[in-house]
Amino acid sequence: MTALIVCHFVLAAFARPLVRRLGGRAFVALALPPAAATVWAATQWNTAASGSAVTWSWRWMPAYDVTVVLRFDALAELMVLLAAGIGTLVLLYCASYFTDRTPQLAGFAGNLLAFAGAMLALVLADDLISLYVFWELTTVFSFLLIGYDSEQKHSRRSALQALTVTTLGGLAMFVGFLIIGDAVGTYRISAILADPPRTTLAVSVAVVLILCGALSKSAIWPFSLWLPNAMAAPTPVSAYLHAAAMVKAGVYLVARLAPGFADVPVWRPVVIVLGGATMLLGGWRALRLNDLKLVLAYGTVSQLGFLTLLAGTGNRDTALAAAVMILGHALFKAPLFLVTGIVDHAAGTRDLRRLSGVGRALPHVCAVAVLAAASMAALPPLLGFAAKEAAFDALLHGSTADRWALGITVAGSALTVAYTVRFVWGAFLRKPGVEDTPVHRVGPAFLAPPALLAVCGLVLGPGVGWTDRLFSAYADAFPPSAHPYHLALWHGFGTALLLSAVATAGGVLLFAGRTTVTRLSRRIAWPTADSVFGHLLLGLERFSLQLTGFVQRGSLSVYLATTLLVMLAGQLTVLGVDRPWRGAVAPRVWDVPLQGAVALLTCAAALCCLTVRRRMKAVVLAGLTGYGAALLFVVQGGPDLALTQFCVETVSMIVFVLVLRRMPVHFQESVSTWRRAVRIPVALAAAATLGVVVWVASAARTADSAGAAMVEEVSHHGLKDVVATILVDLRSWDTMGESAVLAAAAVGVTSLIYLHRRTEGSSLREEVRGRTAWSLTAPGMTGLPHGDEGAPERGWLAAGSTLAPEHRSVVFEVVARLLFHPVLVLSVYLLFCAENMPGGGFVAGLVAGLALITRYLAGGRFELAEAAPLQPGLFTGLGLFLSTGVALLGLADGTVLHAWTHHGRLPLIGEYHIGTPILFDFGVYLLVLGVVLDIVRALGAKIDRQIERAAAEQAAAAGTAAPPHPAPGTGGTPG
Repeated sequence: MTALIVCHFVLAAFARPLVRRLGGRAFVALALPPAAATVWAATQWNTAASGSAVTWSWRWMPAYDVTVVLRFDALAELMVLLAAGIGTLVLLYCASYFTDRTPQLAGFAGNLLAFAGAMLALVLADDLISLYVFWELTTVFSFLLIGYDSEQKHSRRSALQALTVTTLGGLAMFVGFLIIGDAVGTYRISAILADPPRTTLAVSVAVVLILCGALSKSAIWPFSLWLPNAMAAPTPVSAYLHAAAMVKAGVYLVARLAPGFADVPVWRPVVIVLGGATMLLGGWRALRLNDLKLVLAYGTVSQLGFLTLLAGTGNRDTALAAAVMILGHALFKAPLFLVTGIVDHAAGTRDLRRLSGVGRALPHVCAVAVLAAASMAALPPLLGFAAKEAAFDALLHGSTADRWALGITVAGSALTVAYTVRFVWGAFLRKPGVEDTPVHRVGPAFLAPPALLAVCGLVLGPGVGWTDRLFSAYADAFPPSAHPYHLALWHGFGTALLLSAVATAGGVLLFAGRTTVTRLSRRIAWPTADSVFGHLLLGLERFSLQLTGFVQRGSLSVYLATTLLVMLAGQLTVLGVDRPWRGAVAPRVWDVPLQGAVALLTCAAALCCLTVRRRMKAVVLAGLTGYGAALLFVVQGGPDLALTQFCVETVSMIVFVLVLRRMPVHFQESVSTWRRAVRIPVALAAAATLGVVVWVASAARTADSAGAAMVEEVSHHGLKDVVATILVDLRSWDTMGESAVLAAAAVGVTSLIYLHRRTEGSSLREEVRGRTAWSLTAPGMTGLPHGDEGAPERGWLAAGSTLAPEHRSVVFEVVARLLFHPVLVLSVYLLFCAENMPGGGFVAGLVAGLALITRYLAGGRFELAEAAPLQPGLFTGLGLFLSTGVALLGLADGTVLHAWTHHGRLPLIGEYHIGTPILFDFGVYLLVLGVVLDIVRALGAKIDRQIERAAAEQAAAAGTAAPPHPAPGTGGTPG
């Protein structure tokens, strides 16, 4: 089974070169996998008919008990024969249908074959999760197939309709699957049906959600709006997806789950009412349409309602009738779609008002169409007649609800006869006042697939008894009937035969009065699919705009207050209802008094932030809270955390200061007294609530801490720094993910600032020679006292000559020059000593970034460009690439630590060992360094450019030279 499924997807991947080389003949090669699946299913007929099942399983994730299971039983036999058999014929039909090698043909061929593979896997899946995966794959491939002609707006819109409706239904169904799996304790479908869960509110909700998915897939009202518009797809797609495969998936799911859930109170009302309504509405709509494909499309909607009603009724005889009706529907609807494609291909139109005399011009095509149409109208001795007789008889001897359903099906059958006769009349017969439509002959290969399907419907009419054993094997899963029904073409004269005659006569009368019926149908017409979908999208767009305008007010304080209030309401509700503190150990205020002193100072700094008016003071006070937390880490004995916190706070404060240069000194937001009176209590209440929650969570611990196991694991390998080892070895995948997020955030933020270009170093030297506003001198000015132009001056910084002398700090320049290289060496030391001492790639990268920030603060953006001539993106990308590569190496044995380690000895250094954790940490080091450098260039150097440009424009407007601007860090910063 798995080999057959895999073959579909593998050959689909090679569809493009096959189509490029063979053209339309490539479809013959692509038909091999579904043909092989058909042959294999035929060989398993006796096994399935005997009630046995062929199963296959693969334990995909044993640790999580995730297993992929396939099961081939009687119902799967039917669906595999339809999906694979008709899929084979449709692919062979495509070889004649597509004569031109259009660019989209290769993608279409691969998508069609991949869809057949997904449908095959769907009907074989014995696991709810696997079924959902393949369910959504059919949705995706159908979207691609319906939108085959993507240059046409109608095709794109139709594909979007199908995708939207079926995907939303699929998501609802997935939630239902999760509820059922949780209630039963397994997702195995066969196990669930063998021991269904007892009916509870949760199970009832799950059943409704599952039915939403099934009904949306099978285009049952109110989800039927997508199927008629899906006729924008090529005719082979309509014949396969919308007659034999995709739309049958929903009916299949109803039939599969009915033995276990038909007795749930909500099941039968939903299935019978919506199935019956769909049958009537679809058939009524088909009576007034003029496009042959649309007539068949709404006829398909009507027939799907009938199938859903039968499959979901939940007794043995209706299940038997549903199975044979599924087969009969596929054998007459698929050839009718294929014949419509032939007529369109030969006559150039599908409008039944313009077609006339096609039957005489194409007698063989007409014969095939009449044969299939007779089966759809349930005329003897076709399979459709035997299936309709079985349905009428089963509903006739059922419950009271079944008898009401019988009346609906008889009326729907009359509509079916009416639009069937209208289809044959419109496509092939001569019409008064309409000239014969010119057509060209079609080859036998073009007609062979629909002819074979129509002949199967003719042969299986008298031979329907051959299928009785197979379909009974499925129907016997339901409670047994007192007088079990058996399939046969002739059951004698009876009520069922009389109802068939009534339906046939009623359909003929409706066709005879087609003018009146059409006029009446147009007068009480149901809204079109386009109209419904368009109004839904327009309403959704308006609602979204109104909701966005109400919620997104542009105030950060409102967003923050809303978040805190929601958190407060939720947490206080839980604390008040569950009272989780009962039995908790009273918290210790501190381990040593120094902790209490540091905590009080930190809280005091935080409280001072509430009343501050100047931005710089707010930044300093916020930074003090971070430094206070770092001191708590020091006192508690967490040097790694303390070192990281100190570096983060330092870099954050510098970034804040860089940004503040372009912002007013004071907060501009005017806050009224009552708003301030609300903000402060909300902030304090949120802080207090979080404190209580953290205490309750820590006091409620019942299991042993995971830290002991990690300490033991680290000690086992002779290492001492538990934190660093966890980050780069035991949890390196988490670290890699966090690194990727950090890189993405940095790239996103800086990209918003660099709207046009990110390069800084390329034009720096030319800019210096051009004397910018940061230059030592400007036109008409002298930067040095008279007589000192030639005096030698020591340059402590590489770009010191670009700084205005009145804003230079020699002490700062000397300190920056002396500390730069030692700080870089310190960062390398922190990187390599992380396994046994405080350090690591993250903090080492921050320290190296601080060294570059010092150079920038002392000498400006030119100095930063001299200190780091490479682009920050190079560091970021190289670090992310290195970390990801090392993490992937760790998949060999589950950890990075054992991937590779080298021991050696160096002079002065002594014994050393280098392993993949060091390489991983080095990647983090480069990543953090690149992020810091990118932020400094974006918020520092780029803002410097903006300041220079503004000053130059102001000076040009005043007619004077631009005055030199202060260098960063040397004065002039607001606050």
